[in-house]
Amino acid sequence: MPEKILVSACLFGERVRYDAGDVTCGDAQFDAWRAEGRLVPICPETVGGLPVPRPRARLVGVRVVADDGSDAGRDVTAEYERGAAAALALAKKHGVRIAILKQNSPSCGSRFIFSSDFKRRIPGQGLTATLLRRNGVSVFGEDEIDAAAAWLKAHERT
Repeated sequence: MPEKILVSACLFGERVRYDAGDVTCGDAQFDAWRAEGRLVPICPETVGGLPVPRPRARLVGVRVVADDGSDAGRDVTAEYERGAAAALALAKKHGVRIAILKQNSPSCGSRFIFSSDFKRRIPGQGLTATLLRRNGVSVFGEDEIDAAAAWLKAHERT
């Protein structure tokens, strides 16, 4: 049985991003995994209850804040936490041990997120990436497909 891979739905081609767009991953290996039926897509933000489109959001300490035009923003931490929990539940349901998530996202960022003023990328990880890692899932960004493929080669059950 091929190893299942949890993926951000926007990388899968679903129009679920804050701007109602997608960022379909066009990597040949990603496409091969899709053809093999390995990919399990989820958008933690929409599953957590946020609409499409929605205001962009950022991590501010341990809170997730939506850009509603005010200085403080609107706290959407609960929605992000619900989405992260749903992603973990889906991973467990499918026996997922590896994920490829959208870099820079306050939910899915695996190595980088945007600064609280949205002006630059900074080291960090989103709520879903954090929860998955805490539960033993190896998390990669869409810019790390080769590393994910190497992980699969080393860890895939035969």
